[in-house]
Amino acid sequence: MMMDNGVITNNYEYGDGYMEQEEEWEREGLLDPAWEKQQKKTFTAWCNSHLRKAGTGIENIEDDFRNGLKLMLLLEVISGETLPKPDRGKMRFHKIANVNKALDFIASKGVKLVSIGAEEIVDGNLKMTLGMIWTIILRFAIQDISVEEMTAKEGLLLWCQRKTAPYKNVNVQNFHLSFKDGLAFCALIHRHRPDLIDYSKLSKDNPLENLNTAFDVAEKYLDIPRMLDPDDLINTPKPDERAIMTYVSCYYHAFQGAQQNTAMPDERAVMTYVSSYYHCFSGAQKAETAANRICKVLKVNQENERLMEEYERLASDLLDWIRRTMPWLNSRQTDNSLAGCQKKLEDYRTYRRKHKPPRVEQKAKLETNFNTLQTKLRLSNRPAYMPTEGKMVSDIAQAWKGLEIAEKAFEEWLLSEMMRLERLEYLAQKFKHKADIHEDWTRGKEEMLQSQDFRQCKLYDIKALKKKHEAFESDLAAHQDRVEQIAAIAQELNTLEYHEVGAVNARCQRICGQWDRLGALTQRRRLALDDAERVLEQIDLLHLEFAKRAAPFNNWLDGTREDLVDMFIVHTIEEISGLMDAHARFKATLGEADKEYQAIVNLVHQVESIVKQHQIPGGLENPYTTLTAHELNRKWSDVRQLVPQRDGTLAAELRKQQNNENLRRQFAEKANAVGPWIERQMDAVTAIGMGLQGSLEDQLHRLKEYEAGVYAYKPHIEELERIHQAVQEGMIFENRYSQYTMETLRVGWEQLLTSINRTINEVENQILTRDSKGITQEQLTEFRASFNHFDKNRTGRLAPEELKSCLVSLGYSIGKDRQGELDFQRILAVVDPNNTGYVSFDAFLDFMTRESTDTDTAEQVIDSFRILAGDKPYITADELRRELPPDQAEYCVARMPPYRGPNAPPHALDYMAFSTALYGETDL
Repeated sequence: MMMDNGVITNNYEYGDGYMEQEEEWEREGLLDPAWEKQQKKTFTAWCNSHLRKAGTGIENIEDDFRNGLKLMLLLEVISGETLPKPDRGKMRFHKIANVNKALDFIASKGVKLVSIGAEEIVDGNLKMTLGMIWTIILRFAIQDISVEEMTAKEGLLLWCQRKTAPYKNVNVQNFHLSFKDGLAFCALIHRHRPDLIDYSKLSKDNPLENLNTAFDVAEKYLDIPRMLDPDDLINTPKPDERAIMTYVSCYYHAFQGAQQNTAMPDERAVMTYVSSYYHCFSGAQKAETAANRICKVLKVNQENERLMEEYERLASDLLDWIRRTMPWLNSRQTDNSLAGCQKKLEDYRTYRRKHKPPRVEQKAKLETNFNTLQTKLRLSNRPAYMPTEGKMVSDIAQAWKGLEIAEKAFEEWLLSEMMRLERLEYLAQKFKHKADIHEDWTRGKEEMLQSQDFRQCKLYDIKALKKKHEAFESDLAAHQDRVEQIAAIAQELNTLEYHEVGAVNARCQRICGQWDRLGALTQRRRLALDDAERVLEQIDLLHLEFAKRAAPFNNWLDGTREDLVDMFIVHTIEEISGLMDAHARFKATLGEADKEYQAIVNLVHQVESIVKQHQIPGGLENPYTTLTAHELNRKWSDVRQLVPQRDGTLAAELRKQQNNENLRRQFAEKANAVGPWIERQMDAVTAIGMGLQGSLEDQLHRLKEYEAGVYAYKPHIEELERIHQAVQEGMIFENRYSQYTMETLRVGWEQLLTSINRTINEVENQILTRDSKGITQEQLTEFRASFNHFDKNRTGRLAPEELKSCLVSLGYSIGKDRQGELDFQRILAVVDPNNTGYVSFDAFLDFMTRESTDTDTAEQVIDSFRILAGDKPYITADELRRELPPDQAEYCVARMPPYRGPNAPPHALDYMAFSTALYGETDL
């Protein structure tokens, strides 16, 4: 024995080979608590249903069988045989002896017990006790179930499926989930005892009520005790299969036993009666004609069922694909990097190029199959096909429209996200560049401001230190703007949610904190120098002049170098032209800057001349600034080198924007040709669909030519896609040369393909209708001309009043009194069964065709079956198999309901109900 997922089984084999070894039982395994509870309750009820015949019962299954007495009594009751006399002693070995007698009896019935020991039963092992009871149930309640030579479990499942097949919301596929809502139990009872349950009042949404109804009725009227708890079934994700099989087997024995006990008529008398009745007809020819008619009707029905199944499969697959795709299109999650966003864009292109086109074809095929099926149903006088809820053509169209909306929104979001991330990367680089320059400038400034060097200086040095400090203050003020720029860039990066904003904020905080400290230290040092100034008065005006003029010029050099290497983003020729104009204006100021440079250098030359002339020690050292002529010369040389480099960068960007402009013109030129071409093809296909151009064959031929022409035109679309890809890769986001976008052209192309396929299908269906109903081309032309005449708006459909006028024009007499209005409402019910408020040409043509031709009817099929049945109101499976081909005979046997009339033999079939069901005239 073993436990698999909480289901108790045991190792056993039957001597007749009927059931094989199911599973192995791990002896130390634990039962699932929910399934243990269900099995214990069900098996206890099953045992009591038999023990009550002996006037006793059990309450605790693991305790009440421990002495073996009630176990032996249970086996005697269910087998009808007498077991060896039990031992009445209370010692352990007496109990073990009784249990062994019971196990030996079970083994004598062909069951080989492998893992069940008497000691475990005596010890009250719940797992072993439940396994033993399940073995008894299998042997005495389920093994004898036989349906079409299947195993007992398969046979019991097939019996349930056949009995519940006609019932709405019942689909028995297993012995756990299929019975959770209780409808399957109610269906089994109603099928055999319809007087006990009103099935039409049951709802799938009330499982507790359904289960209680079935269990109460079974207990009260069928003598089947409650073995299952409704709350357990509803609250358990997967109910215990063994428990439900045990309970369902009681239904099988209750109903099948009643049928088997029904008196069977004498076979020889029945055969003599049927033979004499059959030969009353000269009949072989009649029977053959009737059989042929039935075969024809059944073949049509079988083909229609196949088409319905194919539609359901295709619809489910397409809707499932859309449901799987929508979360991806609706997702707005990125790694907040430009590379990640570009990867998403490439994935989307792959989806549009590889994954979606097959689904477009699948959608077109689905609509074609649906229209073909409806046409065949109308032609065979069958009711219209109504797909499963949520799988209507309109449902698919709505889901497809939602997919296209999501695609457009996804693409727009991707492009805007790339623009945002590009802006972020630019700002991040600019922040880093400015921060590097600022930190390079501030390096060592705090230590310098905290220095006490002036304490040991002479008067000249003190004054020089003060002037140097004044120059530093000027420099500090000049750098205030850069600090504010750094803070502003950091704030914008925060606003735009830059992915490394934490590092940016930390660096900005360090810069701002240091800047505050520099301000405080600068003020403190100035106060100290003011105190020393009262003692030290000599000043070197020449050095001071150099410091004052060199500092701003140095700042100008730093700013100029920063501007010349600054990155930029432009999208149009106008923008790059503006940058080039600004650069030209800057170059015009270089002459004045050179004059300032020469003037500052001249100050240094004057200092050198004075020092050489007067031999002043340390006189070349400028106490007011750390700037030197050499440093200014180096920076000035850098500026002169960066100017032509900036010229080259701007020229390259100008060429890029010119190339982008060419791409815009290429795309516009192609799009302005493709867009009108698609519109013209759509207009031509619409005109053909209105039936305004020749016979149906001519229309079909023209449509095929248009279809070939459209597919031949596809390279233009592909070329446009290639240009569009280059446009996107060039980060071009607008095009003033064309009103068409790639998205609108894609949609127009797909709509054109769909319109051609739909119109071809409509024309083919009209040809099928014309040929199958024998109407002439002139009639069809007359119908189409009348329909088009009253279709004033060329919508391909008529309003009720337009339909009435059209019918009157064709010779119909529709009075204006109440009776005439009732007659017209009956016609509307035929041509517009779904009450949509309009009538398509296919429905109009079908109505006009039925008015002028003849079709099979339910009465004709019933007369044919009556001939095969020898005028009896029922027919037998043997008569069907004798008169019809095997596959269609079995089709009838599987679907015909039992005949409920008087004096009918067992298994008689109701061919009248079956025939009317073929034409939608019954609720079966």
